[in-house]
Amino acid sequence: MRCLLVVTTVVLWLSATTAAEFELGRGHRRSATTPNIILIVASDLGIGDLGCYGQTKIETPNLDRLAAEGMRFTDAYAGGASSAASRRALMTGRNSAYPILNGESGIPLPETTITLARVCRAAGYTNCATGVWGLGTAGSSGTPNRQGFDEWFGAFDEQSGRDYYPAALSRNDEPEPFLLAGNMQGKRSDYVPDWFARVGGNFIRISQYDPFFLYLATTLPQANLERGTDGMEVPSLGGYRQLPWPYPERAKAAMISRLDAHVGQLMAAVIQYHLETNTVMIFTSATTAHHDGSVDPRFFKSSGPFRGGRGELYEGGLRVPFIVRWPGHIRPGTTNGLPITFSDLLPTVAELVGVNPPRETDGISFAPTLQGRPPTITRDFLSWVSNEGGPKEAVRTGPWKAIRTEAGNPLALYDLREDPSESNDVASRHPDVLEKVEAHLREVRERAKALKAKEAK
Repeated sequence: MRCLLVVTTVVLWLSATTAAEFELGRGHRRSATTPNIILIVASDLGIGDLGCYGQTKIETPNLDRLAAEGMRFTDAYAGGASSAASRRALMTGRNSAYPILNGESGIPLPETTITLARVCRAAGYTNCATGVWGLGTAGSSGTPNRQGFDEWFGAFDEQSGRDYYPAALSRNDEPEPFLLAGNMQGKRSDYVPDWFARVGGNFIRISQYDPFFLYLATTLPQANLERGTDGMEVPSLGGYRQLPWPYPERAKAAMISRLDAHVGQLMAAVIQYHLETNTVMIFTSATTAHHDGSVDPRFFKSSGPFRGGRGELYEGGLRVPFIVRWPGHIRPGTTNGLPITFSDLLPTVAELVGVNPPRETDGISFAPTLQGRPPTITRDFLSWVSNEGGPKEAVRTGPWKAIRTEAGNPLALYDLREDPSESNDVASRHPDVLEKVEAHLREVRERAKALKAKEAK
């Protein structure tokens, strides 16, 4: 590796703790066995793109192993239909139904935001983020280093994050960019997802003796929109080169297999440093299958049995792969149908690292589920709002999924038990369910107004 992740300043976590972290408080379970957290988040990966979720054409042996040795969730949901909304829900534990969190990628996280990294820092963890951030640009209050991360390497915004061969990336809050010599003067040698994986592996090596949180937000397998029909960029097609598939599909498959190899590299590092039983590895995707770069998500059945894709509130636009591995704690090969969403990650991680969860969170901890115990808290509704192309709303309650595709339109209602593809609207037959959903959405809107007023002060 030509660039090692170097800890340039070593600061005791207590001296860097903010008022937000003091608010979290210590939990009752801080001990030497508190697990490390590795969170790997893909971009634009459909739930049907992995072998452990039914994919038969794309090879994903490491992710399949992750599922075979851990827990695979079948009803996991992204934080929102857009990347901005989803990443904010993941990092803050707040529901994308709040407009302040939904689709506003240009608005940085406020300085006082309680994030996943701050939760871990309050428990004495060293934190690293690498990949694409999307929650604040250089100089703003929303950069990773100002949101609880000790180390940062990657692209601040979504647009620059789509370039697989940039001439420079950002490192911490340093004013000068980190130059990639292999991509200078028109060269295309440094494939940045490989860098993100190397930085992640090196951080594990450096931090192996102390509790750590690694957030690897890779750009794979999203398309580089600047390159149009050639947007599925990958250094090699590998074993897909000779297959009689359209080029974009071969490139997509190669990108997913490369992502799988990166997961394998991090798993190997965990094993090499004897951290298996003390490390929780989580894999998911911020967004679902897309049409960019001339890709047709139907070719690989990327959305599985579900309708829609990225940017939509149908199941295919929200349902994501979600795998958790924790040897010695999670029963291998477990499949779980508990509905979870990105806002649940923050309270779950808080429980795992032994910190009291923040008072203002919309998620619930699924930490008991990981160890085969029933949830200690249950909920009646999951809800999402999307402002892409006009306001849209979706709610899941039990087996029911309600969707409003345009402001002022009536809700459509689907029974996911019988109709996972959301093809048969049964709203007219279940007015009682619609009444409960509408009441919930009114409550969400009122809470959103209150939150926006509070943050505007």
